[in-house]
Amino acid sequence: MDREAVGTADLGRLHVLVTQHGHSAVFTPAGELDHHTADLLSAPLDAAVDAGTTRLVVDCSQLAFCDSTGLNVLLGARLRAEALGGAVHLAAMQPTVARVFEITGAEAVFTVHDTLDQALQE
Repeated sequence: MDREAVGTADLGRLHVLVTQHGHSAVFTPAGELDHHTADLLSAPLDAAVDAGTTRLVVDCSQLAFCDSTGLNVLLGARLRAEALGGAVHLAAMQPTVARVFEITGAEAVFTVHDTLDQALQE
């Protein structure tokens, strides 16, 4: 696989790894995505779209928690990517995080994959 590390951000409770895989930017947040840490994910998502990358994959396998602020970060990235003909794909959601998407109905507006590999193959 041609995964290339692009950058990382860390604020104690959330660490975000950004890699490039072909035409996809892959974001791997690890920890808690909430009001205090949301900028650590929104900044690289925005930067990727600003740079012209419109296929964004968020690997949720290490995301332990996501509140409404985190959900809004992902929804905002989705709107920006879709405005340019792209999309945000979510992969490997943990049950706690998946429940937030289920309760709010947000799972209906994202393409959700069971694994990162499935998200990258599409």
